[in-house]
Amino acid sequence: MGNSLTSTSPRAGPSTSDSKGTTRRSRAVDSNSLLERTIRRDRWIVAASLLAVTLLAWVYLVRMAAEMGMPTSVGDAVAMAHLRPWDVGDFLLTLWMWVVMMVAMMLPSAAPMILIFARVGRKASEEGHPFATTGSFTAGYLAAWAIFSLGATTLQWALDRAALLSPMMVAASPILGGALLIAAGVYQLSPVKDACLKHCRSPVHFITQRWRRGTGGALRMGLEHGLFCVGCCWALMGLLFFGGVMNFVWIVGIAFFVLIEKVLPRGASAGRLTGGILVLLGLLVIATAR
Repeated sequence: MGNSLTSTSPRAGPSTSDSKGTTRRSRAVDSNSLLERTIRRDRWIVAASLLAVTLLAWVYLVRMAAEMGMPTSVGDAVAMAHLRPWDVGDFLLTLWMWVVMMVAMMLPSAAPMILIFARVGRKASEEGHPFATTGSFTAGYLAAWAIFSLGATTLQWALDRAALLSPMMVAASPILGGALLIAAGVYQLSPVKDACLKHCRSPVHFITQRWRRGTGGALRMGLEHGLFCVGCCWALMGLLFFGGVMNFVWIVGIAFFVLIEKVLPRGASAGRLTGGILVLLGLLVIATAR
């Protein structure tokens, strides 16, 4: 009986050890599966939020563009501001128009960066609250474009005061229009544009090189990324003064081109080609001016 007990006892050890190892592996698999499910859920929520904000901005722009000729409308108020000296209300209303326009035009091309940030943030977050940091990153990005909008509004006011804009917010001088085209084209071909575009086209590289923890860090990262995007696209936005600040075709066209340039594989090449075309068009506009 003693021999029997001693012979079976050693086999109990490995069996218990294997069972514990299997349990630990099972828990690890379950934990990884839960994390992946959470990441997928987060991605859908963030994507849906970005889509909702973008759609609201575009709806606002469509309504404003459609109401430009309707009395007592917001669009009419913006247009009327260019028939008389601006007051503070006119400036703030025009600033709001630019901010909404930048949200509509730039948020779609920033979506890949924001979604990747949300995924990395979920894995790196120690507190497990990715939406606070993702929201802060997005807010920082949009803050950069709000700063640009302030500059664009100030420029619009200066051009209007110098009688260089029509009531429909189009360059009144072909020389100014040609200069805007040439400036945008030259900038498209510049090293500064290329450097900023590389940051916009490489979300993973940007996040790994500039990662900061916490809500404040996410806000700063979003602001930095937004400033790179402003550096990439400010000259293209200046073309709105050539085609019309509230010309819906120009707004859609520029937004679509920015998306191509930042997302598609040969977007950078398309940007350089477009730069050459813009320079030629600008020279043509100036040469045919009367």
